[in-house]
Amino acid sequence: IGTGGPFGAEGPIIATGGAFGSLTGQIMRISASERKIILTAGACAGMAAIFGTPLAAVMLAIELLLFEYSPRSIIPVALACTTGAAMHYIFFDTRPVFAMAAMQAPSFIALLTYILLGAMIGLVASLVSKSVYWVDDQFERLPVHWMWWPAIGAVAVGIIGYYAPVTMGVGYGNIINLLKGNLTISTLCILCFLKYLSWVISLGSGTSGGTLAPLFTIGGALGALMGMAILAVFPGSGITLASAALIGMASMFAGASRAILTSIIFALESTGQVQGLVPLLGACTAAYLVSFVFLKGSIMTEKIQRRGVRTPHAYEPDILQAINAGELVKEVPLLVSSENTIGELRSWLSANMGQCRYDFLIVADADMNFMGYLERKKIFGRQVNASVPVIEMLSGNATFVYEEQDAGSVAEIMGATKMDVIAVLSDKDRNRVTGMITSTDIVKAYSDKRSREKKPLRHLSVTRRTLRL
Repeated sequence: IGTGGPFGAEGPIIATGGAFGSLTGQIMRISASERKIILTAGACAGMAAIFGTPLAAVMLAIELLLFEYSPRSIIPVALACTTGAAMHYIFFDTRPVFAMAAMQAPSFIALLTYILLGAMIGLVASLVSKSVYWVDDQFERLPVHWMWWPAIGAVAVGIIGYYAPVTMGVGYGNIINLLKGNLTISTLCILCFLKYLSWVISLGSGTSGGTLAPLFTIGGALGALMGMAILAVFPGSGITLASAALIGMASMFAGASRAILTSIIFALESTGQVQGLVPLLGACTAAYLVSFVFLKGSIMTEKIQRRGVRTPHAYEPDILQAINAGELVKEVPLLVSSENTIGELRSWLSANMGQCRYDFLIVADADMNFMGYLERKKIFGRQVNASVPVIEMLSGNATFVYEEQDAGSVAEIMGATKMDVIAVLSDKDRNRVTGMITSTDIVKAYSDKRSREKKPLRHLSVTRRTLRL
């Protein structure tokens, strides 16, 4: 970046903050999941520190880094972003980093124009994302060692920068000038096309750097150019070039990264334009929709998806957490009396092999109170005397669940204990067995719930009634 690379400074800062968070997590001896949260907190604190946008940094963590929203993750990330933003205010300024003239509330026609503009830029964002990895594929075909790829990319950056110096460097000044709405058409074309060419070649060559600033620059220039064309054809549309540039910036990032909320909030926080909320929401949503139609992944996740790492594209509630264990109990449980002997149990199992296919049997007393489990393989052991009471052969594992527990925790317990069946106890009488749950029951409950959610419902209809006189 210091030599003129067409990247934003946010990339190395986010990476360094994430590395510091990861190192801290390793020193603290915490779990892998908690280490991921600490890593994300460090990365997003870096973003909040450089731009002074703490809320956008939190949304970045949710949409692109953690892919979850829970108290255990949002609290440390939010505190880290608050600290980062405080450092920005202390060492830099409290004003928005990309200050612009006050926006006016858009008219209905202007709002529709901004939404259409966002959809068109969303299409361009899809092409930009595909082109980055197309260039990456072309570099992999070169008959030279990968170590030389960034050097080859730097040659292209240098040639373009020689004829268009404005394309070099982080380009934060270019973003500010775009939001003023007073750049010439030639400058806008340079920022839109030559900046894109320099950035995509350098990024495809493997050079590390931030993508937010280049996408904002390219999107802002494209938005301003489209705004000029719209004003030339429809002068009564009510849009402004500065607003069109802002819409272009946010829509480009929303379409390329699929981080729609991050794009909207970052544009609001970095410019301080509250009146831009509605047009930004409409335009970024349109770009997001177009991106989903034309792209399988995003510019942020395509690389790791190629390595076999699956990233979620939707945030849906855990179905198993919405199902209580009591709902899974549908039949009278198969219980073994603690008063039986091993010989009696052997005889019954030999005569009823089809009714009991589980590795563990639930043992209870005459009052249905839970006693423990008996492993099936121990019942037919040659060294076990047939006269031995069942109560003396119980397994050391006496795990159970209550009716009020969710199916997700039940599945977690069964997986940790490697059991194919688990006893369910009453919520009122805390030791009384009310049923049992098998691994098949959990899978079937999940499948049934998904099927019910996807099944179309009947349309609302009103029956006509005739009044007879």
